Amino acid sequence: MSTWISAPLRLLGRRLRPEPPAHTHLADYFQDRATERGYTLSDGQHRVIAAMATQLATLTTGHAGSLYLHGAVGRGKSWLLDGFFQAVPTADKRRLHFHDFFARLHQGMHRHRAQDDALEATLDELLGDCRVLCFDEFHVHDIGDAMLLTRLFDALFARGVFLMVTSNYPPEGLLPNPLYHQRFLPVIRLINSRMQVLEVDGDTDFRSLPANRAHQRFTQGHYVWPGNAQQRERLRVGVLQPLQLEVNQRPLRARGSEGRQVVFSFHDLCEQPTAVIDYLALAERYDHWIIEGLDDLAECSLAAQQRFVNLVDVLYDQDCQVTMIGKRPLEQSLGGSLADLMRTRSRLGQLHQLGPPQDQ
Repeated sequence: MSTWISAPLRLLGRRLRPEPPAHTHLADYFQDRATERGYTLSDGQHRVIAAMATQLATLTTGHAGSLYLHGAVGRGKSWLLDGFFQAVPTADKRRLHFHDFFARLHQGMHRHRAQDDALEATLDELLGDCRVLCFDEFHVHDIGDAMLLTRLFDALFARGVFLMVTSNYPPEGLLPNPLYHQRFLPVIRLINSRMQVLEVDGDTDFRSLPANRAHQRFTQGHYVWPGNAQQRERLRVGVLQPLQLEVNQRPLRARGSEGRQVVFSFHDLCEQPTAVIDYLALAERYDHWIIEGLDDLAECSLAAQQRFVNLVDVLYDQDCQVTMIGKRPLEQSLGGSLADLMRTRSRLGQLHQLGPPQDQ
């Protein structure tokens, strides 16, 4: 059996709440949402909210600057970006998954390579008349992407696009690989000269708060080890018929699917040449993912580690329910040298953990 799945033409982002606040009430809006969830805004969050309100007030004049927010995981960067995005009083805005956008950018430039300016043709195709562009969790590890970023940012600023970016890293911490960092310095200088760089600090990891867990489908999921029959029965993980999916015109094996639920092996998702656009296409169809066979990432290739990081990013951003079945406890499964694994550990750490009976 084969099922065909393709990413939709629109660019994908987090599911957002309707009814955006006016910029004049942005501070009250964030304060009310924080109070609802039982936590206190940090000084860094207050500074960012004030800067966002200032930029919103000037967007209609065409004189707004751009914003780059950075800080440790769990400090509310995505939450702040979501509120800002909703507050922007125009339909000409996009909140994009960074990896998906770059994959489409490369594809489009290849498709338009015969034109004089393949980049501009691709941006016309992907963004149209977009005036506000938000990238959440911006990070760069590929030198090919790094070399394209200077051209991309120059093109976006020349178009008058307001750019808002969140990242776990300050600009100087992007692409830390010493083999490539020197070649990335023009992008760092461009960010520092054209964007207001703000740190979102604070002592609280907001992802760990019970109120946040209650609002997310992702955090209702489970990390299960070692995945014995009793655990599978408890979580209603049954035996399904294997099938082959066709995702973005490429085959991908699944262990089964039923309705909005799909079962994959770690090997098929992360040790095969899959990509972020594949995960995004699948997340449109399936709300509940069961991923079996996770072992110690440190024993996997760097490519497999990066795919796993990207996969968790997509599932978290698209707020899919996840049942992860590992061969060992979670803290023993997420070894590896990638800097982005810090974010993955934080996100998977929010899942309900279910070990063998003697550990319960």
